[in-house]
Amino acid sequence: MSFELNLTGRTALITGASRGIGRAIAEAFAEQGCHLHLASRTENDLRTVQDAIRGRFNVEVAIHPSDLADGDTCRQLAAASGTVDILINNAGAIPSGDLLSIDEDRWRQAWDLKVFGFINLSRAVYAGMKARKRGVIVNIMGGVGERPDAAYIVGSAGNAGLAAFTRALGGRSLDDGIRVVGINPGMIATERMQKLLEERAEKAHGDRSRWQEFTAALPLGRGGKPSEVADAVLFLSSDRASYISGAVLAIDGGSSHRR
Repeated sequence: MSFELNLTGRTALITGASRGIGRAIAEAFAEQGCHLHLASRTENDLRTVQDAIRGRFNVEVAIHPSDLADGDTCRQLAAASGTVDILINNAGAIPSGDLLSIDEDRWRQAWDLKVFGFINLSRAVYAGMKARKRGVIVNIMGGVGERPDAAYIVGSAGNAGLAAFTRALGGRSLDDGIRVVGINPGMIATERMQKLLEERAEKAHGDRSRWQEFTAALPLGRGGKPSEVADAVLFLSSDRASYISGAVLAIDGGSSHRR
């Protein structure tokens, strides 16, 4: 029996789509024949992704340079995207630091994008999905929400809140024909991961070039691949996962359960 995901012809709106996990998700959906609306803050990076996908796949790709820290922009993006079958909330960059090193302005800026951006965009597309009795929302969060770290306190608290949001909304959303699920990536080999590890190496050793030393203790001695996250997103977005809602999947090689 073939294992078809049956995503061809559906429309996915993906935020934070210009690089890393978001770009990998966009490419994976395009390979399945999905039409795309891609959003991030940087238009040039979005155009690069748009050109790359159009060059490989016969799908429609619209780009939306957007600052999703603003609620009005979230609502405008949802309206511009039309009928959205699948929403992937992925945009967000939260600074590392402890309670005393992150001031109120930086904390609010981070949450405006990563926390309220997810919530506002979900709200903006939910009504249309409910009217059609069909839709999937996938929230890409982070494992630190389940294992809080005082040195990454803004992300710990924000991701924990988004996990609760995902579980609460997903617990009832199937009544409206909508599934809401979450993914907690661990250390994934992206430009952002390298930057964070370079900062850690600078603090620990005074040498940013030693960042790879921090990946040695990870499962398989490496960070996860963006494509490994994208494959899980495809499955969770498909009808093959039709009875999964309110769940949060960890993609971290089991590291969250290591002692």
